[in-house]
Amino acid sequence: MELRDLLDRLRRDYAALNPQVDRIDALLAAAGERVVDDHVALRTWADPRCDIDVLARPFVRAGYRAAGAYRFPGKRLVARHFAHDDPALPLVFISELDLGAFSPALQDRVRSLLEQVPEDMFQAPDLCALGRPWRVAHAEVEALRRESEYAAWLAAFGWRANHFTVAVHALVRLGDLARLGEFLKAHGLRLNGEGGEIKGSPAQGLEQSSTLADLVDVEFSDGRFAVPACYYEFARRWPGPDGRLFRGFIEGSADKIFESTDRRLAT
Repeated sequence: MELRDLLDRLRRDYAALNPQVDRIDALLAAAGERVVDDHVALRTWADPRCDIDVLARPFVRAGYRAAGAYRFPGKRLVARHFAHDDPALPLVFISELDLGAFSPALQDRVRSLLEQVPEDMFQAPDLCALGRPWRVAHAEVEALRRESEYAAWLAAFGWRANHFTVAVHALVRLGDLARLGEFLKAHGLRLNGEGGEIKGSPAQGLEQSSTLADLVDVEFSDGRFAVPACYYEFARRWPGPDGRLFRGFIEGSADKIFESTDRRLAT
């Protein structure tokens, strides 16, 4: 699969799951802006069949390289980001849940999901875009949520883009993150206020904000239920002493961005 095709497929699927995307893109276009993707984020389990390395394969084959590693001990996650020499291509941020850090009950539930995945699917070059290949009950998702919002989201939605991110530094009229936030709120969008609406600072090289995930109806084995889906992120990158834009991520900021899919904030 060609890289551009994979990225386009991920974005189309993401937009279909998150109606905010087309609405915000249209609002920005009406304001004279052109949306450029800063990065795309993927989620997975720390299982050797589908861990970060596995999801990264199609990107690495297309010329991406590992460019940063991150730890989120409170959420029991690790992550890495991958960058391409072509600055027009978005960064790829992939995180995974450290299953061994959770209860045997959570580990058993996740194992039962992964046992439903055909072995050849784990080898698929587009695994990161295949969605949810397992049957799961809403009751199981909520049981996972009691230990990890991340686990609940991944069980409900599977392998797909958790979010795309607008490169705010590429905007012309709304290139200030505070101004962009006020613009979005004026149009009825809700922002993630955990740790402040703007996470990070120019001194750190990165400022970030995000909407809150909307509740969407999802089909589970025990019925149709509304669960938090995806959100839209906004990143304003700043130049460092060398004059180049910072191209990494800030753990403290990303930790709060993860919470954009938490049910306590989405409801």
